[in-house]
Amino acid sequence: MSTLEQTMSTVPAAVVFDLDGTLADTERDGHRVAFNRAFAAHGLDLFWDIEHYGCLLAVTGGRRRIVADLARRDETADLAADETALEDLAASVHRTKTRLFAEEVRRGGIEARPGVRSLVADLVAHRVPVAVATTGTRAWAEPLVEQLLGPGTARVTVFGDDVRALKPDPQAYLLALERLGVAARDAVAVEDAAPGLAAARAAGLATVVVTNHYTRSHDMRGAALVREEFDVPGLLTAVALGEVLAGARAG
Repeated sequence: MSTLEQTMSTVPAAVVFDLDGTLADTERDGHRVAFNRAFAAHGLDLFWDIEHYGCLLAVTGGRRRIVADLARRDETADLAADETALEDLAASVHRTKTRLFAEEVRRGGIEARPGVRSLVADLVAHRVPVAVATTGTRAWAEPLVEQLLGPGTARVTVFGDDVRALKPDPQAYLLALERLGVAARDAVAVEDAAPGLAAARAAGLATVVVTNHYTRSHDMRGAALVREEFDVPGLLTAVALGEVLAGARAG
């Protein structure tokens, strides 16, 4: 076996990344800001501060977060009593938020987390297919993936538009594996939060969790590896992910 073949055997067959909070720290200074701008555009006296938005992240999906928050507020009790009206308003606000966030993405306002580009470059160098499985809306998620990783770097992308159920349901990961043509036992997922970890594990993937400001207190039991950064204490690499996969198989 050649040196290249030996090295290739120590890396995963594919790596599937989450997007929000994983490839980029988008939640606090990206989505939250766009939600608040959308609330103002729709004349809603609603503002999500950093702490409150962190609590709302327990609800997967932006539209569902709007519904959940409006439903619990005294000032919107009349609206919450009409489920159809509440859902219609949430959908309208979410469309505005998606447009505003997509505009911010296209302006180049979202940066990759430190160490992400180095890891992806190393995976590409080792010929490891890179995929992204997010339940974010294609309108903003697709340009963000291309901006963060480079056009064509992600061999497979799965967006919220492609699945019926959001994380922690495993649909996004299962579809990514199907499109990659790779068995779950041969691949690694990279996530940032407990719902994503649950989704990846339900799909059968060994999962590396790289936490962020909002997720460091999450219960990450079941993760193959938990870190706070991609580049601290050292850069994550293709071989390191291969070692994580080998350890998960042995366990």
